[in-house]
Amino acid sequence: MIKPIMKDPIFLAQSSAPATVLDLTVAQDLRDTLEAHRDGCVGMAANMIGAAKRIIIFDDNGAATVMLNPEIVKCSGPYVAEEGCLSLAGTRKAKRWRSIKVQYQNEHFETRLKTYTGFTAQIIQHEIDHCNGVLI
Repeated sequence: MIKPIMKDPIFLAQSSAPATVLDLTVAQDLRDTLEAHRDGCVGMAANMIGAAKRIIIFDDNGAATVMLNPEIVKCSGPYVAEEGCLSLAGTRKAKRWRSIKVQYQNEHFETRLKTYTGFTAQIIQHEIDHCNGVLI
């Protein structure tokens, strides 16, 4: 179901709780909501649709990828990016890493470990910040 975008900075600044099997409907809502905003959005976190759960979705070279309970376990190549967000007006600078290794669970709750680089890594970092209550 397409959900409205949360814009309350107090809610968005709270850390999200771990995702469980009961939260798979949130992952589907994220998928639907990202698709509805494809023209100006490449990633979302569950708190952006009002669910304080550690779930993100992002465009991975044309495929929408869901991560449950993502954690960056390794990073390299710091740089500063200018980013915008559907939940917040304007753009802001954010410290990012060119390469990240992420441990997460897929929608079957199987643990995965994958390295991402470039713009995809930047999107994932932005969404994990949302999970941690960090506003750019």
